[in-house]
Amino acid sequence: MDTKMNLATGFLELSRRKLRGEFWPRVVTCLQDLTDEQIWWRPNENSNSIGNLLLHLNGNLRQWIICSIGQQPDRRDRDAEFSERGGLNKDALQRNLDRTLTEIDSLLQGIQPDDLLRTYTIQKYENVTGLEAIFHVTEHFAMHYGQILYITKLLKDTDLGFFKHLEKQKP
Repeated sequence: MDTKMNLATGFLELSRRKLRGEFWPRVVTCLQDLTDEQIWWRPNENSNSIGNLLLHLNGNLRQWIICSIGQQPDRRDRDAEFSERGGLNKDALQRNLDRTLTEIDSLLQGIQPDDLLRTYTIQKYENVTGLEAIFHVTEHFAMHYGQILYITKLLKDTDLGFFKHLEKQKP
């Protein structure tokens, strides 16, 4: 296996592991601990609720991966992701994003190294490589995943316990 293939495979595996195996399960844990009312809570009108963030992540993932690399029609309404004020319950939000992540995971499994160098127009950005699109959705998901954890901690006043394995053992 050549270096290009190793790098491509490593990048794709890391992206899949972060999205599906690390970030998403922790978001699901947060959702399980919150009510529908808490999912749509926002501290002010210039901030997003967890519900808005979930809608936004779903739209971003679909547009940047499924509609570009996967060549599906792009029907995203980005403004609606932020203007929603509680139309979906947490189960529907979770189900929709889980379905999108499953579709993306399957798509990423089939990507070849040369696919990472193909270019796409996404939103109004031209010449976005497949690598850049995948990197973008991974870092974008990480940013909003952090906001979801923060809002959950703010509302629940609890340690979510995701990093207990890093704590020093007490003698």
